[in-house]
Amino acid sequence: MREGRQLARDTKAFAQEKRLLSWWHLFSTIAVMVGAIWVACSSDLSVWARLGASLLAALVHVRLFVIYHDYQHEAILQNSIVAKVIFTAYGLLAMTPPSAWKQTHDHHHLNNSRKFGLNSIGSYPVMTVDQYRTAKTGEKVFYHISRHPLTIALGFLTVFVYGFCVLPVLDGSRRHIDTISAIVLQITLIVVLAIFRPDALLFGLLIPAFVASAMGGYLFYAQHNFPGVKLRPGEEWDHVHAALHSSSFLKTNKLMAWFTGNIGYHHVHHLNARIPFYRLPETMAAFEELQSPGVTTLRPRDVISCFRMKLWDPDAQQFVSFREGKKRARLRETVSV
Repeated sequence: MREGRQLARDTKAFAQEKRLLSWWHLFSTIAVMVGAIWVACSSDLSVWARLGASLLAALVHVRLFVIYHDYQHEAILQNSIVAKVIFTAYGLLAMTPPSAWKQTHDHHHLNNSRKFGLNSIGSYPVMTVDQYRTAKTGEKVFYHISRHPLTIALGFLTVFVYGFCVLPVLDGSRRHIDTISAIVLQITLIVVLAIFRPDALLFGLLIPAFVASAMGGYLFYAQHNFPGVKLRPGEEWDHVHAALHSSSFLKTNKLMAWFTGNIGYHHVHHLNARIPFYRLPETMAAFEELQSPGVTTLRPRDVISCFRMKLWDPDAQQFVSFREGKKRARLRETVSV
């Protein structure tokens, strides 16, 4: 059994893209996306047909985002002007400007499950039972909101519009000038469509954006907040341990694996982010060390279980609910007295 850096080094053999296959995945996904949006915007079709196409576009949007995410990790299609133009345009349309997305997501990979508290970049914050007990009221409210299912469900507004576009502008960083372009582009699209094609605005833009963002927000949440997760903060933190034990394997059927771009193999992705998304399954199959991850699914019971993960208890080495966290905090206070 390989451990630590040796395991990470051995995965480099799979961190080689198959160029033609990368192009196939990109253009075939774009083709399905364009087709779904075209049907969703076709006013001569029934509402139900358009709604179905709109939801299909949302699912394909998730896949296209994963491909964009791989490009930003330099796993596919590097040194291609065509790819750069396509992904820059997509990043602006998807409200994930390349500069803001790459900065926060790279930070996430370098600090996956490394820190506790509210100062999280590119991740949902995690507080310990004791941190929450001593936190100020405003901090508790912020923490509740940050991890609330409604915040994730409204991810288009909370995560993408506000987190990736508005915040960088408020920070005044010139490095993120593309965030202004994303905001202007989105407002222009919404205003023009609202005036001339409100139906296309609903079925072709808003429904796909909100549904895809909600799904993407939950996927990102469940990738690091799941039953059985193991966290090693501070000096105990280790990249390989965080990949294998602080990142989940989302078990899905083949169709959903296609829509999610294999991002469910998240422990493999965190071990080596240069592995193209279409090679993640074969990488997992090739290494015995990668075949016993923490598993979750999209079944309602598992989704509810993940949402119950609110506070980290270092003594028990597990997530607990707010209610359970308060009980444990009171018990510790009683014991200490």
